[in-house]
Amino acid sequence: MEAINSPRGRELRMSMEKVRLDKWLWAARFYKTRAKAKIAIDGGKIHMNGVRCKPAKEIQIADEIQIRQNLYEISVQVTGLSSQRRGAPEAQLLYQETESSIENRTSIVQQRKASGINISSTTRPTKKGRRQIHKFREQQN
Repeated sequence: MEAINSPRGRELRMSMEKVRLDKWLWAARFYKTRAKAKIAIDGGKIHMNGVRCKPAKEIQIADEIQIRQNLYEISVQVTGLSSQRRGAPEAQLLYQETESSIENRTSIVQQRKASGINISSTTRPTKKGRRQIHKFREQQN
C-alpha cells in the first residue's frame, strides 16, 4: 500500500472520509471560513444535486454542487473529499467545474467588460461629464 504522505496516498485518504458540505466548501477554497460557507448554505446559495441542503449534509464523490457567488453561478462535480484546508493546487483537485458553468461564467465576464462596468476613474466627473453620462444612459434605455 502507498504511503499516506504521498500525493496518491493522500487522494486515497481523501476519498474514504465522510465530509460535511460546509467543511468541504471551506477546504475547496470557495469560502474563507466555515462560518461564511454555512451562511451561504443557509441562505440558499448552495444546491447539491439540484436540491437545497443543510450545512451538515454529507457529500460524496460525483455529487454535483451549484454555488452562487456574486454574479456567477458555478456548477462543480465533486472529485475528492477533504476536511482540511490545503493549498490552492490541492484544493482544485477536489472538484471539476462543468463545461456549461465555464461557458456561462466567461459570457458574463465578456458582457461586463462590454458594458463598461469595470471602468474606473480617478477623479469625479465634471458637470459636463455628468451630463454626458446621463445622456448616454438615457440613450441605452
